[in-house]
Amino acid sequence: MGARLSLRLVTTLRCAARRHAGALFAVTLACMAGRVQADNPGNPANGHVVRDPYFGVSVYDFFQERYFSSLTELLVSEHFGRVSHHADEAQVLRAGLYLSYGLHREAAQIFTRLLETTTSATVRDRAWFYLAKIRYQRNLLPQAQEALGHIQGPLAPELEAARALLQGNLLMARGDYAGAAAALKKASTMAGNEALYARYNLGVALIKNGDVPRGSELLDEIGVIAADTEEYRSLRDKADVALGFAALQSKDPERAKVYLARVRLNSMMANKALLAFGWADDALHRPKDAMVAWTELAGRDTADAAVLEAKLALPYALAQIGSNGLALEEYGKAIAAFEQEGVNLDESIAAIRSGRLLLDLLERNPGEEMGWFWNIEQLPRIPHPAHLAPVLAENAFQEAFKNYRDLQFLSENLRQWETQLGVLGDMLNNRRMAFAERLPKVRAAERTLRVDELEARRNALAAEFDRAQRQADGRDLADPHEMDLAARLDRIQELLATSALEPEAQAAARERARRVGGALSWQLAQEMPARLWEARKQLQHLSEELSRAHALDAQLARAQQEEPQRFAALATRLEALQKRVYDMQPRVARVLAEQKTAVQEMAVAELQDQKERLRNYTNQARFAVAQIYDRASQQQEPTHAPAQ
Repeated sequence: MGARLSLRLVTTLRCAARRHAGALFAVTLACMAGRVQADNPGNPANGHVVRDPYFGVSVYDFFQERYFSSLTELLVSEHFGRVSHHADEAQVLRAGLYLSYGLHREAAQIFTRLLETTTSATVRDRAWFYLAKIRYQRNLLPQAQEALGHIQGPLAPELEAARALLQGNLLMARGDYAGAAAALKKASTMAGNEALYARYNLGVALIKNGDVPRGSELLDEIGVIAADTEEYRSLRDKADVALGFAALQSKDPERAKVYLARVRLNSMMANKALLAFGWADDALHRPKDAMVAWTELAGRDTADAAVLEAKLALPYALAQIGSNGLALEEYGKAIAAFEQEGVNLDESIAAIRSGRLLLDLLERNPGEEMGWFWNIEQLPRIPHPAHLAPVLAENAFQEAFKNYRDLQFLSENLRQWETQLGVLGDMLNNRRMAFAERLPKVRAAERTLRVDELEARRNALAAEFDRAQRQADGRDLADPHEMDLAARLDRIQELLATSALEPEAQAAARERARRVGGALSWQLAQEMPARLWEARKQLQHLSEELSRAHALDAQLARAQQEEPQRFAALATRLEALQKRVYDMQPRVARVLAEQKTAVQEMAVAELQDQKERLRNYTNQARFAVAQIYDRASQQQEPTHAPAQ
């Protein structure tokens, strides 16, 4: 039974978290959809493009349920003006993220400023509806009613029933059952999932307002629906139990049994149904039949109040049929069970106050970071965790524990930033030292290269290139081999001029030298255009490299003056950030300790209520035992005949 209870509790918590997350997504996307329609009225689905990459990163983290990363990245991007193309959308997304942390005033200010002026009325009403829904889930009832008051026109058909249901819940929370019935009446006739809950709440409102027949009729319709999901089956069981108790209060135990018999034996409402079923039989003066239901219930987990009450009801039924011995035995078992349960409760309270509850909940249910979809998957490993089932299922505890978990995350985040800022400070010091050490060496190497001399040589080469281009002398662009051939021809010409050869031989040699020289000149003339182009290209490349060298020299000179100031500014900023982190850590630690105490005391208060209930049950059992003994002693007193 305890395992089944834990599983049902986990399911309840998961559904609650998803309802929160669904509302958060809906309010944000509704507003962002309004921006899309405003920008692209003809094609709202496909025409909107993320134009700022930083905004796209925040949106991606949002859909990955990394809300803290999304919010911090968005705040940084807005601070540095990186989302100029999506300024309004960024604010709407930020408002939705504020909602996820319960910052309703900040979110409402953004919605009021943006939605009232730049968004269509349809989207504005939709946003206010989801804002009201989230406020209601956080038990901020006046603020939820205020948000509903901002809705000016009818919502989409799929939301109208939800709106009426929310309005009815707010009115019922204030005890205005007549007003709640009027608000829920229209919603109960609509189609959709919300309409079914509206009919259930309408039935409850009518019964509490005094119209028991009509309210019972509505709940009876829900109690016999063909439910194909666990959610609807649970609602059907809840309706049948409500009908059963209403019938008992109306002194109609036969009808109560009809309703209660429809409740599943393994449902969350089974224990209450079994208890009421037994009281219905008792009201019909059938104690033996009542014992059947109470015997089944008394064997279940004693963490449930209905089981404890059954342990009292069972010997009560035995006493009704005259089995005083068995009744005394069962009362004794009940008292022993109550005393043991009291010891178990003390152990659970001690474990809670030692901090084991919260630590174990965090350890067994890790999450990447804060977010609405994070929920309790595993119950804590403390003595008798079933005691905490009622309080863990309450929305107030879930919200308080979520706040504690968020504060724990922020505390850890600050510790990480404390370490990271220290590392950044060390990196800055290392870079400052490296800069001071290497810059003089680089400037010295620059002076060794003598860039000015290289510039003068480039200018001389450029002048030679211009002269060669004007004179069209191929020898000025000859390669080393061709220059060697030209020098050899010159020497041959000189030798022939002073040679003692015979005229014919000298003439032949001169002719050969002339032909070789002509071939060389022809070759140089043919190669000259290509060589001119290559030489021009090399000169241009050399000029570019020299310009880059001058630019680098200027940058180094400027860096030598400016970088120390930048290093000093970064060091000042790091010191300011470290101070902010140091200042926030004790504040977060103080609030975390306060929230830890509040969450623990919330759980302890529930267990103290259970202990008080146990004391009452124990007193009732002992009083019943005393009554049985009194009746037995009266029956055993001897009857004396009157004196003659």
